[in-house]
Amino acid sequence: MTRYAALLRGVNVGTTRLAMADLRRLVTDLGHEDVKTYLQSGNVVFSSPPTKDDILAEGIARKLADELGLRVPVLVRSGDELASVVAASPYAGKQDDPTRVLVAFLAAAPSKAKVRDLAAPAGENLEFAVDGREIHLHFPDGGYGRTKFTNAHLEKKLGVVATTRNWKSVLALRDLAAG
Repeated sequence: MTRYAALLRGVNVGTTRLAMADLRRLVTDLGHEDVKTYLQSGNVVFSSPPTKDDILAEGIARKLADELGLRVPVLVRSGDELASVVAASPYAGKQDDPTRVLVAFLAAAPSKAKVRDLAAPAGENLEFAVDGREIHLHFPDGGYGRTKFTNAHLEKKLGVVATTRNWKSVLALRDLAAG
């Protein structure tokens, strides 16, 4: 069995509401084991036989749509992938405030041309590093709540689905998925 984390985009922020008990039940109903949620923002960790991330994500997204009528993007990373994301962070040691260091998880690696054209919005002080299917973010002057460098911005510029987690959540998900 492999440990995985599924990250749902846009859950319990705005109008898309999902009880974590429902999320745990749906993931369990798919045959996954040791299902745990983290916070109320669409993070679920589970064990499953080794499977491609996109197949797991599609199964969860389809179950959410079929049973609850929720159409939300789902991204999946294995415990090993989350450990690699944490190890690769160029900003983790720069900040004590976990709201200023984040990771944007992408559904697929963007093209090199789109990465080359990605820039911080005018007047914003932020650093970012694209690493495959993740973007490491650092907001030295404030948190993610005031930036225009959001999921919507990243999706528009890169042409891929994105969902962002702060550093505290990334570490917690890594630990839960370590098995």
